[in-house]
Order: sequence, then C-alpha cells, then structure tokens
Amino acid sequence: MGNASCHNNHLGIPAGKGPHQVGCADLMVGHTVQGTFFRLYYPCQTSEASEKPDWIPCREYFNGLADFMKMSRTLSERIFNYLFGSYKIPAAWNASFKPDDKYPVVIFSHGLGAFRTLYSAICAELASQGFVVAAVEHRDESASATFYYQENNEWMYYRALKPGELEFPLRNRQVKQRADECIRALNLLIDINAGKSVENVLQSTFDWTTLENCMDLCRIAIMGHSFGGATVIECLCKEVKFKCGIALDTWMFPLDEEIFPSVKQPIFFINSEKFQWAGNIIRMKKLDSAVIPRKMITIKGTVHQSFPDFTFLTGNWIGKILKLKGEIDPHVAMDLCNRSSLAFLQRHLSLERDFNQWDPLIEGKDDNLIPGTNITIPQSSM
Repeated sequence: MGNASCHNNHLGIPAGKGPHQVGCADLMVGHTVQGTFFRLYYPCQTSEASEKPDWIPCREYFNGLADFMKMSRTLSERIFNYLFGSYKIPAAWNASFKPDDKYPVVIFSHGLGAFRTLYSAICAELASQGFVVAAVEHRDESASATFYYQENNEWMYYRALKPGELEFPLRNRQVKQRADECIRALNLLIDINAGKSVENVLQSTFDWTTLENCMDLCRIAIMGHSFGGATVIECLCKEVKFKCGIALDTWMFPLDEEIFPSVKQPIFFINSEKFQWAGNIIRMKKLDSAVIPRKMITIKGTVHQSFPDFTFLTGNWIGKILKLKGEIDPHVAMDLCNRSSLAFLQRHLSLERDFNQWDPLIEGKDDNLIPGTNITIPQSSM
C-alpha cells in the first residue's frame, strides 16, 4: 500500500472511545462460497507492540471499488492508493482477547459495493464499549470484492445489473442470502462460545479458543447500513436470537413487504438527511407498531456515505465532490450515530451500562438531530 500520509496527516478513522482496547481478527470457515467470512472486533489485552491492519486489505478491493464505480481499474487503483492506501484500522491486529465479562454480540452487515473493513469506526466503537462485533463480508455479489479459498484465492466481484434485467428479483435473492450469511456467522460464534474448534482457512495467529464462554448469547443484535439495513430486517424476520436491530440509512427496496408482520423485535432507523425519499420512508413506516418499539431519527447535514469510514478519510472538497462527506463534521455525526445506538442496545438488550445517558438521542433530542424524518410524506400514502 502506498504511503499517502504526507497529505492527510489530520485525517484518519477515529479510535473507539470506550474503556476497552480493541483488537480485530479475520475468520474464514469453509472452502466454498457457502462458507463464512467475517472480521471480528473485540475487547483486547493492552499491548504496545501490536500492529494495526491496513484499512483496504489488498489491491483486489481497489479493483472491486473501481468496477462498482464504473471506473478504469488501472487509473482508479492509483487514485485510491494515493487517497486511501496508507490508512489503518483503529484496532490491534490479532491481539489477545480480553476475557473479562460476558460480552453482548453484534453482527454487522455492509452496504452495496462495500466489504468487511469499511465500517471500522462503528465496529471499533462498539468493541471499545464491551461488545463482540462480527462484520460479515457478503458473498451475494453485492460486495465490491470478496474471496474464498479453493486451491488458491477465488475472487468474486460486484455484479452489476444486466441490460434489461429486473432489479427486484436480484436484490431480493441477495438480501435473503445476506441474512443467511449473518445467521451463519452468529451460529459460528455460538459454536466458538461453546468451545467447539473452528478451522480458520486464513493464516492467523489469533487464538479463537480464548472466546469460549465469553459471549452473552442472550444479548445479540443485528446492525447494518443501506443494503445492510435491509439485511437487518430480513434477519430479524428469520432469526429470533436477534433481540433488536439497528438499521442505518436503510435501502428498503430489496425486501418483501409480506415479511414485515413477522418482525417482532425493536428496530432503530438512523437516517441521513440527504439520502432518503418518500417511498423509502413509507416502507419503513409500514414497520411501525403500537406494541413493539420502532424508532427513527435523522442526523442533520449527513449524506448516505456518512456511515462508512470514507467520510473520515477525504478532505472537504474531495469529500463533497464524491459525496463522501455532508455539511456536518463527520466526527459529530458518527458520535450521534454511535451513542444513540448504544443507548438503544442498552435498552433492548437489558445491559447494565451507562449508555442510557444518551437516551434522549433515541427520541431525536439534539441540535443535530431530527426526530423521525425530514422527508414530507403525503398523508394519502400512510
């Protein structure tokens, strides 16, 4: 990875603000597309020597981003490497797990054209606050790039719509596969917690046996951004072990509305100001319930890309041209997102923490928040 630190010394992914140091490790189980692949963020033992992993793990991911953005691979690899090649994730690579308490679990689902490393600010914050977080890398051809091992690396890149192809059948099939992948990741963590040995296909020094009996499997949540937000709702429908869901700037299009009545868990929609539109909000509102908590807030001055890490890694003018930055300071926006999420998780996972200090954020009580939505919805449509 090229070193671009000379021109971006004030940019970088913020570290978690909680009491725990954060470690991360990758786990891949199985040699086929049907296997499981995620990056785990967890509270770790403090150590000065530990290295931090590259934010973009290897050049194939640059190629995948280029394909997704319909750019030339050769040119974009140089641009991306210059802009992003030197950044590190704010977590210690393969650091020793800190068996302290039983940690609640969050499964995280990435957006369209993303992959497992792009939401490290959110995942590291949760881990610093005492969660075990598995950021799944989806193999439904919605990631920019991903891979599995047969004899060697088999790369899968983003699949664009074919000419004349209807989008809904593809996206609906993908969201179902994504939910299955999230549930498989959870089941793998359940096995690890029970002390079953897992074979990591990747060369890794991390000792997965140290997680035995350290996860609180009564306190499990699902979280995701955009297509990952739709995945949250599909997961809640399919798996009751998920006690609640946090859906960031959700793209509702992939979902069958028939599943909505089957979703019985609390959901928190956190939206950006610039991405949402009436039809999408109307679909979110169809999940409203008189008995099950369904909350929605909108963060002022944010864009759709205010949730992934890109927002911290581009200067103002590039960030605004590429729509990776909104009008709000990205650190302020991310704090609002993380703190309201933590308050929601404490409430619905029955945690004994101090996250309830941020309860007012769930109701949109902050100068930078709008309770509900900024989108005007015609009364006739509700």
